Amino acid sequence: MSRPFLKMNGLGNDFAVVQAGETPFRPSPEQVRRWADRASGIGFDQMIAVEPSPGADAFMRIWNADGGEVEQCGNAARCVAWLLMQAAGRDAVTLDTTGGPLSAARAGPQAVTVDMGEPRLDWRDIPLSEPMDTRGIELQVGPIDDPVLHTPGCVSMGNPHVVFFVPAVDAAPVREVGPLVEHHLLFPEGVNVGFAEILARDRLRLRVWERGAGETRACGTGACAAAVAAHRRGLTDRAVTVELPGGPLEIEWRGGDGHVLMTGPVELEFAGTLP
Repeated sequence: MSRPFLKMNGLGNDFAVVQAGETPFRPSPEQVRRWADRASGIGFDQMIAVEPSPGADAFMRIWNADGGEVEQCGNAARCVAWLLMQAAGRDAVTLDTTGGPLSAARAGPQAVTVDMGEPRLDWRDIPLSEPMDTRGIELQVGPIDDPVLHTPGCVSMGNPHVVFFVPAVDAAPVREVGPLVEHHLLFPEGVNVGFAEILARDRLRLRVWERGAGETRACGTGACAAAVAAHRRGLTDRAVTVELPGGPLEIEWRGGDGHVLMTGPVELEFAGTLP
């Protein structure tokens, strides 16, 4: 049976979204890799299945371009939430994911705010392979006496993130260092690798090497993680604009309940059928 899909993106971080319905959708890693190929397939960073959920408006299942299933994706959550709101004529929905529940609300005609919940900050939550202070873990890249990068912060937004603070994000060795840190022994489940440049108390720039997908034009959970890591270090306020290669996201780490809110755009590109 052929499967229709919608091609969507959030700031250039793109997805093939499939409505699973009552028929399970469980593609093999090889199928996902073939469809994700930008030369011979559909081309996307993640594949998303929207499934029924007993406790939410839908369950969102996520596969990265390498075929591996992952827990969370903030940009995809905005896109799926927008689809559900459009279909139901509502201004708010709830989503369930492997990484935990999310709530979302309309923030404009093509914009959505997602409540990503509380960041998880204990070393076991990331997870790390040994106890460390996640404000700045014992990890460095380069010579011991003159490291290129060192002491990154770690945050789980339902998926694992490590964030290096750099003087200039354009010059950051994202493609060289990203794959090495993604598979470092310190991160038993792999890790998304962020490179953040602080511009002001309310603004930072970010590039992300995404686990299983490579460098992406935007990473929603990465933007949340960078905002949290920066505030924990005293570098920024709780509300920041995160400038990504694909455009800006507005991130607020609320002081009351500790939840992280992410606001940004969604775009519907085209519809098709999986080959």
